Amino acid sequence: MKRVQIRIGRPNRLCRQFARILGGTPIVINGICTAQFGRVIPATILGRRTESPLALPAAFSFEKMDNRGRTLNLGETVLLQSEANPLMRELKKRGITVTALHNHWLFENPRLMYMHFESIDQPLNFARKVREAFRVLK
Repeated sequence: MKRVQIRIGRPNRLCRQFARILGGTPIVINGICTAQFGRVIPATILGRRTESPLALPAAFSFEKMDNRGRTLNLGETVLLQSEANPLMRELKKRGITVTALHNHWLFENPRLMYMHFESIDQPLNFARKVREAFRVLK
């Protein structure tokens, strides 16, 4: 199996703005701006309480700006089942494509779902649209 070494860099101004709009922490991983935060959901996996960033993430990135200032924008977040349809509707209303909705874990409580989404847009526009869409989350 080939592996890529993870390189952590310093976020530039645009990356910091992107993260600030989303309410996350900016970090540059292998040259790609990401913004991350953990959702506060009292959850257990296999009967054990978890606060792991693997279980309760919200993560966003942008990369490869074109000559019109647009980038590939990606997002993933953990959701309660009851939040899935409202968030999907809000993202789609803003032109963001939902690419996956699935679970990651077995025997978790409450049932946790994970939504992935994408767009080609200016990164700050994407961040604002996601922030607006996330208002439906509890």
